[in-house]
Amino acid sequence: MAEKTYLQAISDGLREEMRRDERVFVIGEDVGVYGGAFKVTLGFQEEFGHWRVIDAPLSETAIVGGATGAAIMGMRPVAEMQFADFVSCAWDHLVTVAAKQRWRAGTPVPIVVRLPSGGGFSGGPFHSQNPESWFAHVPGLKCVCPATPEDAKGLLISAIQDPNPVLYFEHKHLYRRIKAEVPDERYTTPLGKARTHLEGDDVTVVTWGAMVYTAEEASRELDGDGVSVEIVDLRTVLPWDKAAVLESVRKTSKVLVLHEDTRTGGFGAEIAATIAEEAFEDLDAPVKRIAAPDSPVPFSPPLEKAFIPQVDDVVQGLRELAEY
Repeated sequence: MAEKTYLQAISDGLREEMRRDERVFVIGEDVGVYGGAFKVTLGFQEEFGHWRVIDAPLSETAIVGGATGAAIMGMRPVAEMQFADFVSCAWDHLVTVAAKQRWRAGTPVPIVVRLPSGGGFSGGPFHSQNPESWFAHVPGLKCVCPATPEDAKGLLISAIQDPNPVLYFEHKHLYRRIKAEVPDERYTTPLGKARTHLEGDDVTVVTWGAMVYTAEEASRELDGDGVSVEIVDLRTVLPWDKAAVLESVRKTSKVLVLHEDTRTGGFGAEIAATIAEEAFEDLDAPVKRIAAPDSPVPFSPPLEKAFIPQVDDVVQGLRELAEY
């Protein structure tokens, strides 16, 4: 057990699987000589060689298409998009081919697409999106959104071992900001299983990724008001742990769904609809959503701060629910 950053945990999990299984290889732009845009694969090419850490051309279509073909032939590729936004260039390979191949032919497609996502560093509209809801609608795909270093490692190992295509959203604002104790040995964290980040009795917050910490800060501000907040970290949005969410909602009877993605069509809408359908009589207040407005991510730091849900926004939403 050692203290690791979120980024180090991802790097460790990937390295361990490459050492354990020769079928695992990495492909992406600048993942080799440069060590990746964020240095997740720094030193990998020296250890594993050019054929297992492949510097690809600037073509997300080629990267994901090649990874899909390699997976069908029995390999376990891990493809990196330098920024999650760029995965739109590979949409056809992911959604039309990889997601449907197992259904139409019974062929496993064990690819992992690593997607550095999220804002908080003034990256602008092409480098800051949280596009998990784009893919959460597609049968055959899985979407992983770790919040902690321990989960970042365990969920990545599970994703690499999964026989289905897995989109692994790693929030850039967590890379070097979040540190925690991470087991040294190999372990897995199951996909589709939420965890309780904070236990409480009065209001539930359902969230994932970097918003877990926004919710945690907001909960601390409410401690002085005697409001006890429970935070459910989904970990994965496809599949998502409906049972854990409903259990928490029935415990507190009030719920706020929080995500950094834009509001309309965001995955929070699916969660809110499910709660309304299956736990309506357990609610003491309407389900509340806090999300980004329906706009591209601004480049200007003050505008980006106004765009991304902040602690004050969550505090206000939780107070409204507590007083309802």
